[in-house]
This record gives sequence, C-alpha cells and structure tokens, in this order.
Amino acid sequence: MKILISDEELIRAARGIGRSGVSSTYAQEELIRRYKKLVKIKASAYFLPGGDWEDIIQEGMIGLFKAIRDYSSNYDVQFNSFAALCINRQIISAIKASTRLKHIPLNASLAFDFVDTEDEDTSPNPETLFIDREEKTDIEQHIRKALSPLEEKVLALHMNGRSYAEIAQLLNKNVKAIDNTIQRVRRKVGKIMEERKAGGY
Repeated sequence: MKILISDEELIRAARGIGRSGVSSTYAQEELIRRYKKLVKIKASAYFLPGGDWEDIIQEGMIGLFKAIRDYSSNYDVQFNSFAALCINRQIISAIKASTRLKHIPLNASLAFDFVDTEDEDTSPNPETLFIDREEKTDIEQHIRKALSPLEEKVLALHMNGRSYAEIAQLLNKNVKAIDNTIQRVRRKVGKIMEERKAGGY
C-alpha cells in the first residue's frame, strides 16, 4: 500500500532537507500535482487584461512555487491555506501589473537611462508642463509602435520587477530568449531617444 507523504514532508524534501527518502524533484512534482486543481480554481475567478487563461494559470503556479519556498511549519496555518493565499496574491499582483501595461513604455525608457534630462526645467511654468506632457505622449506612441506584442509584454513584466526566469516561465520561453528580447527593447528605445535628441520627431 502506498504511504501518503504529508505536505510538510514534501516541502522539506523539495528544499533538500527532508528525511522522507524522496528526491526534491519528486517532492516538487507531487506538490504541484496536489495543488494544481487549487490553482485552476483560484484562476477561474479572475481575468487578466491582455492575457488569457494560461497566463493566469502560470501566475498561479508561480504563487504555488513561492508558497513551497516560503512556507514554515511555525506558521499558524496549514500549507493548503498558505498556498491558497500565495496563489491568490500572485494572480492579483499580475492583474495589477497588467493594467499598468499601457503606461509602461515611457517609464521603461526612463529606467533604461535613455532619456536626456539635461534640458529639464527646474522651475517649470504651466506652458512648459503642457509641452512636456505632449512630448511624453509622443515618445510613448513611438515606443509603442516600435515594440512587438512580445517585447511590450516582456518589458512590462521586467519593469514590474520580474526576474528573467519568472518572465520565461510566464511566457513559456527560455531565459536566453527573454534576455535577447530585453536587448532588442533597449536598442529600439535607445534609437527612439537618439532620434528625439537629434530632432527626428
């Protein structure tokens, strides 16, 4: 008869500190098998703007991985409750990040250090502020046109603090592909900012 290993034992084994005699790989796979249904249940309550069902499932799985990584038997909750909380939080966080997607391009160009700040007016008047807003809108539009849907999604996730590995998992790509995409974005945004400084638009 097959002996059922507790969640706590599997978590310890998954971290390589268990004494249950099972490998970390098996432990992780078993926890995923046990809780994938919970991920789907949680995902069914949400809609991810610009995404689809699989995107939400992937976010839920990341939440599950974090639960496995962070859970402690010292917590006053069972693992299933802790996992549900982590899954829920991860999905909600992804949805919030997705709703900010339309406002990412200009912020991204700032973060990539492509924006020339030498011309900033330290005491802007209303007319200057209005021109600046128009200019920023124009820059955003150029960046949007330059990026492919994949590049825009990768950029949004990257600017939201996701690691290359997390982005790769979410988008079903390998880490090298994500790195290449980020480099393409850098080049495209850099070119746009150079054209701006040269008076190209």
